[in-house]
Amino acid sequence: MRIWAIGDLHLSFGVQNKSMDIFGPAWEKHAEKIATNWKSLIRAEDLVLIPGDLSWALKLEEAIPDLQWVHELPGTKVLIKGNHDFWWGSLNKLAPVLPPSIHLIQNNVFNWKDVSIGGARLWDTPEYSFSSLVEYRENASAKKKDPEELVQQELSEKLFNKELERLKLSLGLLNPQASLRLAMTHYPPIGADLQPSRAAQILEQHGITVCVFGHLHNLKANLDIFGTARGVKYVLAACDYIHFQPIAII
Repeated sequence: MRIWAIGDLHLSFGVQNKSMDIFGPAWEKHAEKIATNWKSLIRAEDLVLIPGDLSWALKLEEAIPDLQWVHELPGTKVLIKGNHDFWWGSLNKLAPVLPPSIHLIQNNVFNWKDVSIGGARLWDTPEYSFSSLVEYRENASAKKKDPEELVQQELSEKLFNKELERLKLSLGLLNPQASLRLAMTHYPPIGADLQPSRAAQILEQHGITVCVFGHLHNLKANLDIFGTARGVKYVLAACDYIHFQPIAII
């Protein structure tokens, strides 16, 4: 068995007018690319980590086709909530419609064989910025805003602190007997320079081996960022960054 990661699928089988094509030619027919690459690499006995932004759906019923599409791909899947997963409510509401191969992390953990996985969404933080690494592109369907101003508007220290508490809660539930302790976040828990951060400190304190995350899009070409710092390997798995092909974690 192997462990893979791919995030930010941004599926829209249950909603209209949410094509990712407006974000550039790389996104054209991106779901087909993901499915083809997924089936060529991943087997039924494998585990797939999906660190947020699975679906553009606003309501749970709209997300069901996207969940079913992922379910029909090989492997056991573990999801964490992204900033665009508005369909994601309480686990009690999600449980009745959740396909059997999909598992959710929300103030809990998922144990699989001798692996224990926890995490939290996180949020923007002033500790680090990726603006110098991003190629900003015009989106004809959106109002024109300066990217830095938009980041500042969305920034909420109160929300970030709540997410840190959720991260501590989840990682505190990891199986102490597990031979491998993994974490997922949606927002990056550390800057590209791998300098210490509040989220990274929590990961280190809980003995995390690998942290997988997404959220970053339209990065400049040929960037090789993140890596290992203080015992934790940081892996960016946003699907456009990894060319819509799941990457092997273990």
